[in-house]
Amino acid sequence: MRTLAAAAVTLVVVWAGVLLLFILRGRGLLWGKTRNAHVHSVLEASVRTVDRAIYASLERNLRKRDVASPSQLLSFSKLPEPTSRAISRAAEITEASIQALGLMQPLPPPGFVSEDLLNMIANLSGCLPYMLPPKCPNTCLADKYRLITGACNNRDHPTWGASNTALARWLPPAYEDGFSQPRGWNPVFLYHGFPLPLVREVTRQVIRVPNEAVTEDDQYSDFLTVWGQYIDHDIALTPQSTSADCQLTCESRSACFPIQLPAADASPGPQCLPFSRSAAACGSWPRSALLANLSVVAARQQVNAFTSFLDASTVYGSSAAAERSLRDWTGAPGRLRVNARHHDSGRAFLPFTPPSKPAACAPAPGSPNQTRVPCFLAGDGRASEVPGLAALHTLWLREHNRLAAALEALNPHWSADTVYQEARKVVGALHQIITLRDYVPRILGPDAFQQYVGPYEGYDSTVNPTISNVFSTAAFRFGHATIHPLARRLDATFEDHPDLPPLLLGDAFFSPWRLIQEGGVDPILRGLLARPAKLQVPEQLMNEELTERLFVLSTPGSLDLASLNLQRGRDHGLPGYNAWRELCGLPRLQTLAELHRAVANRTVADRIMALYRHTDNIDVWLGGLVEDLLPGARTGPLFACLIGKQMKALRDGDRLWWEHTPVFTEAQRQQLWKHSLSRVICDNSGLTHVPRDAFRVGRFPQDFESCEHIPSLDLEAWRETFLQDDRCSLPDRVENGDFVHCEDSGKRMLVYSCRHGYELHGQEQLTCAQDGWDAQPPVCKDVNECADPAHTPCHPSARCRNTKGSFQCLCTDPYVLAEDARTCIDSGRLPQASWVSLVLGALLVSVLAGVTWMVICRWMHCAAESTLPVIEGDAKVPAQPGCRMCREAGTSMCSAAALDLEQEPAYGSQIPLCM
Repeated sequence: MRTLAAAAVTLVVVWAGVLLLFILRGRGLLWGKTRNAHVHSVLEASVRTVDRAIYASLERNLRKRDVASPSQLLSFSKLPEPTSRAISRAAEITEASIQALGLMQPLPPPGFVSEDLLNMIANLSGCLPYMLPPKCPNTCLADKYRLITGACNNRDHPTWGASNTALARWLPPAYEDGFSQPRGWNPVFLYHGFPLPLVREVTRQVIRVPNEAVTEDDQYSDFLTVWGQYIDHDIALTPQSTSADCQLTCESRSACFPIQLPAADASPGPQCLPFSRSAAACGSWPRSALLANLSVVAARQQVNAFTSFLDASTVYGSSAAAERSLRDWTGAPGRLRVNARHHDSGRAFLPFTPPSKPAACAPAPGSPNQTRVPCFLAGDGRASEVPGLAALHTLWLREHNRLAAALEALNPHWSADTVYQEARKVVGALHQIITLRDYVPRILGPDAFQQYVGPYEGYDSTVNPTISNVFSTAAFRFGHATIHPLARRLDATFEDHPDLPPLLLGDAFFSPWRLIQEGGVDPILRGLLARPAKLQVPEQLMNEELTERLFVLSTPGSLDLASLNLQRGRDHGLPGYNAWRELCGLPRLQTLAELHRAVANRTVADRIMALYRHTDNIDVWLGGLVEDLLPGARTGPLFACLIGKQMKALRDGDRLWWEHTPVFTEAQRQQLWKHSLSRVICDNSGLTHVPRDAFRVGRFPQDFESCEHIPSLDLEAWRETFLQDDRCSLPDRVENGDFVHCEDSGKRMLVYSCRHGYELHGQEQLTCAQDGWDAQPPVCKDVNECADPAHTPCHPSARCRNTKGSFQCLCTDPYVLAEDARTCIDSGRLPQASWVSLVLGALLVSVLAGVTWMVICRWMHCAAESTLPVIEGDAKVPAQPGCRMCREAGTSMCSAAALDLEQEPAYGSQIPLCM
């Protein structure tokens, strides 16, 4: 009996366990399905919200492409490439979804956020493809030429320094909610017991200075300032988010973080300046994070659309699509496109942007809109911002084509792609030399340069060259305080040009027509060489052209570069001034007296403390800008540290740095070292005399030298001997592709590539064997981007049509393509079919009206004739059917009847009509 009882108990326990497992598993399956359905629902809502905002922005840009506000000009100049745009959209969807999920009640149970869930969110939002490591080529070219995207420079970390990746964080971000909201998002939020000051108030009280009050630099020319801006555009571009239309709101929400105006700026118009947050980056959250801790899950990171490397992205772009649009595929081998409509005394101008892009650039005064000069097309969309920047872009376009022509003549056996890549490689090396040898030491001063940069000791694969957030958003913006309010144009004797007076910057923004119609590049270059930069003085930081008239063309409105910089630092979650001083080993400044030791100008220091109330609250850009300059430098201790650390990382973490032994031969390195910015000016302009050091301001003629005495590189070091033999002669060119010859371990090789829009079929790398090449040359076949209707590159509003080497997105009338060339938006006009329908409808209505009128007339006539007597002479004839009688009697009878009717009011309104 006891045995049976024990068995029964055991059986019950076993069944209970089985039942419990079944219940738990069923609960898990049910929760998993519920969770997945919930995540899908949240993501779908986020997609709709983000896409609606993007569509509204595209519509606004189309409506105002000819008359743009200052804030729109800023966004036009930073329009993201398609890849950057897609990443921004996916990241905004991801962030919105995670915020929504984190705020949902009840709170998700433990284990709700797993790697699978984060993968699902990344996949459904569109982020996942951009989080996967790139596929790196394994050919002999891997050590010879850079990828245009900067990927695979570091073999262990292939995304370091690549385009469309997140800016690096040297300190954890400081967001108001620990996740995404910038400091100052909530105006009543207190920091160390005090609210943050409005950035526009900081501009008014500390930064702004009248144009006539600036101090000029007695050592350095305007070229120093323009080179800094140009190099900044080479290594960083943080596009603005397109997930919200921020032009008409003064409320902080979504991607909008408007700059609120203080009471002193009160005006009848909006009480804020529009501000769109920087585009977010994908994949910045740790996979093992718990959703409940938002500061760990996905603290917002910003994307850098350009490569971090000093690689002349300003000339060649940072994406395959941009590179393709800049290369000349029909002219001489290896060249870049030039302007087909205008020349500068026989020299090339940059080409123009395509008509599909918004017309961000200003027309010449008094010119009809049809004759406006478009913006210049270059590797960076900001090339037309100011004349000096456009001139520098033009110089490097000419330099590439000059080098390509010389290298082709030296090596006639080179393919077009080899000519292009070798010229690009030399231009990139010259950018590195001019920046690290000539520019950075003047900015940091000799002591700080030695401390933070020092001599080159070779490539270090453990150094991450990715541009840091604080460098791009704060430290390297020190140059804004060195911008002169005037753009000076000089004649051949380096005096003020009689026909081209100095321009206020407000009259020069986005005005490429001034280069085309007002003397070309040479007068601008002379002004950059022979006129001083503005000196960075604490009480004279930024002139009115930047704080009151930034990007103001012919439309009302204004923009303030100083306020933009301060707001952008908060947008990016940069910690305060003291946190960065501590990172650099500098003492924290706790009191006003300690701040006075870093900022000798007591008036400026007192104003800053009156605004911020606590030293930890000071924005890093402002704090670094007002510090006393180091000896022989144009920066203070903090910015010298941050800029120096970044420049060292860019050099030491670049596997293809020009001094790294495998990149160039010793003879080539010696020639490159001889070259200079002054030589580039001599070779690509009409100037015959230049300073030996383009960054030193001097007087003509005593401080200038003839171009004949400026050293240049001898391209003989690039001559390549290619011995043809019966085994491995150079093959024929590949249609829509090309090859590059290289050697690896003594073996001759050919590496093939296809143009953008084509894919390679066959063996990529051919090796010379005993019997000839070890394979047949591959072929390049068109990629049908429209093959999968569910995953075309076009927006669902457009129809995808494949073309040779590309694709087209087509819209149905009256919809037109937006500036992204992928989305159809309403043009605001009636479709052509509607006009045809209106005309046909009007004709049909007219015909029907005529027929109806005839019927009515006949009916009314018959009715009248049936009641009226017909008068013949003096006798009255009894009434007869009106229609027949009228036809028989003729027109005169009708007239008589009508007259009689008019004389007999008893008949009322009955009027006989004859047809």
